[in-house]
Parts: sequence; C-alpha cells; structure tokens
Amino acid sequence: MRTRARRLLVAAVALLTAATTLPAAAAERHSAQEHPSHGGLSAVIRYTEYGIPHIVAKDYANLGFGTGWAQAADQVCTLADGFVTLRGERSRWFGSAAAPDGSLSSASTNLSSDLYYRGVREAGTVEHLLAEPAPRGPSRDVKDLMRGWAAGYNAWLARNRVTDPACRGAAWVRPVTQVDVAARGFALAVLGGQGRAADGITAAQPPTGATTGPATAAGVAGPDAKRTAAAARELFDTADMGSNAVAFSGASTANGRGLLLGNPHYPWQGGRRFWQVQQTIPGELNVQGGALLGTATVSIGHTARIAWSHTVATGVTLDLHQLTLDPADPTTYLVDGRPERMTRRGVTIDVRDGTPVTRTQWWTRYGPVVTSLGAQVPLPWTATTAYALNDPNAANLRAPDTALGFSRARDTAGVLAALTRTQGLPWVNTIAADSGGHTLFTQSQVLPRITDELVQRCSTPLGRALYPSSGVAVLDGSRGDCALGSDPDAVQPGIFGPARMPVLKDAAYAENSNDSAWLANADRPLTGYERVFGTIGTQRSMRTRGAVEDVAAMAARGRLTVRDLQAQQFANRVPAGDLVAADAARACAALPGGTATGSDGRAVDVGPACGVLGAWDRSMDTGSRGALFFDRFWRKLTATVPAARLWKVPFSAADPVRTPNTLDTSVPGFATALADTVTELGAAGIALDARLDSGQFVVRDGRRIPVPGGTESLGVWNKVEMPWNPAAGGYTEVTTGSSYIQAVGWDGGRCPVARTLLTYSQSSNPNSPHFSDQTRLFSGERWVTSRFCEKDILSSPGLRVVRVSDQR
Repeated sequence: MRTRARRLLVAAVALLTAATTLPAAAAERHSAQEHPSHGGLSAVIRYTEYGIPHIVAKDYANLGFGTGWAQAADQVCTLADGFVTLRGERSRWFGSAAAPDGSLSSASTNLSSDLYYRGVREAGTVEHLLAEPAPRGPSRDVKDLMRGWAAGYNAWLARNRVTDPACRGAAWVRPVTQVDVAARGFALAVLGGQGRAADGITAAQPPTGATTGPATAAGVAGPDAKRTAAAARELFDTADMGSNAVAFSGASTANGRGLLLGNPHYPWQGGRRFWQVQQTIPGELNVQGGALLGTATVSIGHTARIAWSHTVATGVTLDLHQLTLDPADPTTYLVDGRPERMTRRGVTIDVRDGTPVTRTQWWTRYGPVVTSLGAQVPLPWTATTAYALNDPNAANLRAPDTALGFSRARDTAGVLAALTRTQGLPWVNTIAADSGGHTLFTQSQVLPRITDELVQRCSTPLGRALYPSSGVAVLDGSRGDCALGSDPDAVQPGIFGPARMPVLKDAAYAENSNDSAWLANADRPLTGYERVFGTIGTQRSMRTRGAVEDVAAMAARGRLTVRDLQAQQFANRVPAGDLVAADAARACAALPGGTATGSDGRAVDVGPACGVLGAWDRSMDTGSRGALFFDRFWRKLTATVPAARLWKVPFSAADPVRTPNTLDTSVPGFATALADTVTELGAAGIALDARLDSGQFVVRDGRRIPVPGGTESLGVWNKVEMPWNPAAGGYTEVTTGSSYIQAVGWDGGRCPVARTLLTYSQSSNPNSPHFSDQTRLFSGERWVTSRFCEKDILSSPGLRVVRVSDQR
C-alpha cells in the first residue's frame, strides 16, 4: 500500500512539475543568479489557499531545502533578524541600548543579548551538541534537514529581491549555515533557563575589591527570601504564556475515533511565530501543521492517523546552586572544602557608532554565575556567596528529533515512544489523539533532576523559601552529595527519565491550559510527581477552570465531531463573567444614589453601568455589548483587590473547578473599580455598552480587523493579550494569543478531517497577499479546510506549483 501511495504521489508531482503541462499561472520562474551552494538540492512546493505550502522532496536534506526556501519567501526579515541575534551582532547593526523582540531570550538590551549569544558561539556550544551521537545529539535526518534548510534559505536570498520594508536592502540580511539553524533550536531550548537569565549571566561580575579580603563587600546583603520567593512565583507562573489543548477519546466521539483541538497562545510578532506547512517525503513522511520560524520540522500538527498539540508546562527548567566562595578570591568556590576556580569567558561586542564592549562571563561546574532571574529576582554576588544556574536544556538539541518522531508515529503510543526515545521537549506538555480513538497527555519535558528529597536535604535558606512557592530549587553548591544525579532511563545525565513523567492515557478527555498536570482530567487526577513539575491540590487559573468545565461537559454529552471542536474554539465564553457579572450588576444597582467614588476621590454616576453588566451575554464575541466594560472592570478589580479577599467561598482542593466563587462585593475596591471603569471609557469616548469590536481590533493595510477573545484573567479559551491604548481606540494590537489552531478528527476515510487557522497569517511582509488574509478569517471565526491528501491539494482552485533548486 505504501509503495502504491509513493508511486501515485511521485507521478502526481512529476505531472505537476513538467514544464509542458504547467499553466502560466501555476509556474514561477526565477532569474539566473549565482547560487550559494552546489549540493544539487531541490524540492517541489505546491501552494494552496492562503499561501500554505505543501513541500515534496525525495529525502530530508531536500525537504529542508524546500522548507528553508518557502520560509524565507514569507518571513525573510523576521528570520534574518533572528540570525543577527544568534550571531551576537544586534549592537553592531541596531545599537546596544535598543531592545530585541524577546523571541529568543529575555535579554533587556541588544548588548546583553549579544554578550550571551556571542559567548555561546565562541564557546562552540552548538557545534559540540551537533557532534554528539544520537540520541543525545541530533540524528542524521535532523542534521540533513538543518543543512538543507540553510541551503534553501540562502538560495532564496540569491535568487530573489527582498520586498519587505523591514529589511529591504539591509546589509544584515546574509546567508546562513547549518550551525546558525541549529543555534536557533538551541535558543528555543534554553528560553526557560539560560535565555530567561541572559541579563543576569552577562552582568555577573565579582564584587569590586573583594579579592583584598572578605570584609570589603560586607555591605552587600543577600536576597530577601520572602520577597524573592514571591517574585519567583510570579516569574515562573506560566499561565499568562498561554495555550490550550484537548484530546477526546473514542468514548466521547460520534464514531469512536479520536479528536484533537490545539490552541497554542504564542506571540503575534517577532521570531516565535508559527508558519504553516505540509512536508512530504513519499513513502517516508507526510505531516502538516505549524513550524516555529527558523526550524525545519512541524512542531504542532497532524498526519493521516494522529494529531498533537503542546501547551507551556509548569515544570521549572532550571535550578540554582548557591556557591560558598574562597574568602580570598570571589572567583573561586569551594566544593567539599576543595577550591575550584571559575572559568573566565571574555566576550567582545562591536557596537554601532561606538567602541567595542568587552565583558567577562564566569562559569562553574554547575553552569554560569548569574546575578538575577529577571529584574525582580536579584541574586547578588558578594565576597562570600554567588549563584550558578543549571540549565539541562543547554545540552539539548533533540527537539527536532522529537518532532520527527511525532510525524512518523502511527498512534498515541508512537508519540509517547518518540518522547521516551528522544527526550527533546524543553518546556511544553504534549496532548495527542489518534484515529483509533486513543488519547494522551504527558508532561514529558527536560527538567533538572530535582527531587523533593534532594531539596529537603540540600536546600539553602533561600531555597527553602523559593522551592515550595515557585519550584525553583536553590541547592548547596559546596556539597558534592547535593549533585543532581541521574535516572537510568534518562537520555542525558542530571535530568528525569521518562518513567518519572506525569502521563495520562486513554482518558475520555485530556486537557491542559498551562496549569500543572494534576487536572488533565478532573475525574482521573494525576499525582505523585515532584514539585519541580508543578503543584498538586492548589487553586487553578480561571482559564483552566473554564476549560475543564467546557470539555468535561462535552465529553459527558458525547457524540462529538470536529464541528464541536470548532464551536469550542470560538465560544468565547467568559468564565469570570459567569461567576461575577450577575452579582456585580445587583451590587452596582444597590449603590446609594447610583454613584461610586473613584480612585481620584470623585463621585461617579455608575447607574448606566449596572444595566450594561446585567444585559451582557457573558462572551467576548466581537459583537458582544458590555464585554469591553466588564473586561476593563475586571482588570481593575483584580489588580487592586488581593485574590484572597475577592471571593466569599475559598478554594477547596475537593472542588477545584468550582472554587473559589461568589464575588465579595463588599470590598472597597469593588465600587472603586466600577467608578474608574466608567470614567476611563468616558474619557476614551467609548460607550459603556459598546460592542467589543469597537475597542478590540488590529489594523492591517490601514483597516481595522476586529479581534474576538479575551485576556487571561477572564478565563476565555480563545485567549488574546492586547495593550490598552485608549487614545488609539482601545485594544489595538495583539501581543500574544491564539496562533496556529487546529481541529482534527477522522471519519474512516484515508484523509483526516481537519480545520486549521493561522491567526496572524503566513507572512509578516505587508506587501504579501498573505499578510492578513487568515487574520480576517480569525476575525470572522472562519476556518481553513486542510488540504492534506493529494486529491485535495490538486483540486485547490488557486494551486501554484514551484520547483526550487540550488542550481541555475
């Protein structure tokens, strides 16, 4: 059967690409320019509606070539900007004080980003990982994909004129290498570890004059444990990063086959966007989905038999080691009483219109010395103490092999086997369903092997405050017996093995909305995992509560189809509204004289707002009247009233989905939030009962495109995060939110039943016809019908076929 399918596909491609049979509209010729490589690489790219490429190649190197070419065609400026970051050249081209887009690290300035990534480059970190034999290092197939991707990107640059104004004519748009492509994978892997601490790594310097004696830095205090723990808890709270996914088993569906709805919430701008593609090697690979820019594999997608998605996990991907320093030298630390000198890494950065900057980074057996985890978590380097950061994902270049494993799997058992074999996912959960009716949830991620027993035995005083609240361990680095150790089934030392991962198989539904694994299914809670994975028995986010309510009700109703998944994605129900709006409307109406005092001390007539709250339909549809008022009111209320005082009924682990509940309208902040919201909307010229689309939109090609959905604290499944700009009309740009959405099922035929949507569209080039076409679909809550099978691709009315090659 596979041979017959291969022959049919090859025959179809040959027919489509024959010069004598292609209509003029379907062919694209390129001017003969010098080509950058001579590997004889080529691929066929068949474009269907909305600029979605279906790439066919004979092997992985050629598939990578076609993928790199097609990504460059849509996203050359975004990609080139990322490669400038990875080379440590942002200060050279854009100035040292400017800020990068945050897609490849949390560095606050270009200089900090450059110091970190130039250090990675000069240390040969990525080259060493590429040289590791599989499974610890990437497989030959993945290395071929990376090599091909670089060649395809370079060939596109050599043959085409850049039209995107973001980088048209820019000298920093240059060819790349396989190492550049691998470096992007490295950057994505360390986002939650070294990438999060880039500022703290590059700023870390020994205390001035401390080498003359321990007393010279006595005035530098250590971090306040209570305050640092609260800041770390907020820093490592993944809920605002977003993503929902649910898999339904055959017990819940109309035909006994599985269903999957994936709704990742990712940035709408910059280098962490998804890009939609189908990749085919006849007889070997056939997968469709969203690839992260600069990568050569599908991250979230489906095949003919399986579908999967990811959500950002609660596992903390780093730990700290508190170092006891030599009293005579703060760059020497003690382990079991024996001194070890830190390793110096000098890094020099070229700066536009300035002199080069040279800094030293300090490394230990545990990792780099770090002086902060974000601005709110200081870790001062004193004469007696320093902190080193351990990030096991700095040795992980395996995510592409994990993705390939998913793409080759035939069922959810194959997905789990790929995770077990490669252990390549740094910071996400996996949710999957298959055509046989099976479901899977697993938090199989690369985490430092921090057991609760190890923390109990080896935590410093700071660690005893941080670990329970945030999952960040601070271990005594002066003790050799506090090393992380290894699990026998782990791919690399110092991480948990697959047997320790939370896994839920074949549940009627398996769902995650960025809380821990505990309530992936409320009827089958997962327990027994270490704190570093996440919490058990603690209050869930409003989005998790709403999601579990929704999907549990769907599973109980049964007979589900892909249409039900589509309805869930755009239900735009506001769980916070269901809990709060009626009580708020009644309390509002009971205010004496219909007035409330604002935070500025002025009395405000809030009477009209009471009716708006009562009449609101509890959704964030673009046509919902009162949605904007409730959104602004709820943000103000939750920003000023502590969570513990917001509800009359507190959280109960015995009823985690329905508690806490019952808004306490007697708290002083309630009336103040009402008054401030009325004042704010009035000053912005927005009616209290305005439709949501009057104040929540993006602007593309000079036109407003309304955006459905809502913010994290509202609990809306279709999450969008937008900065408030009343002078421009309200919420006028999405920063993060629903991105590559897929609703996938099977009906017994050879082709999956799939609907997809890339909310921000394929291209960031405003001159592209695919700059905002799917954004308009998202606004109208419409979907793209997936063209996965040959017959569907060939029947596309806008089919355009391109044969790309690195030869003239």
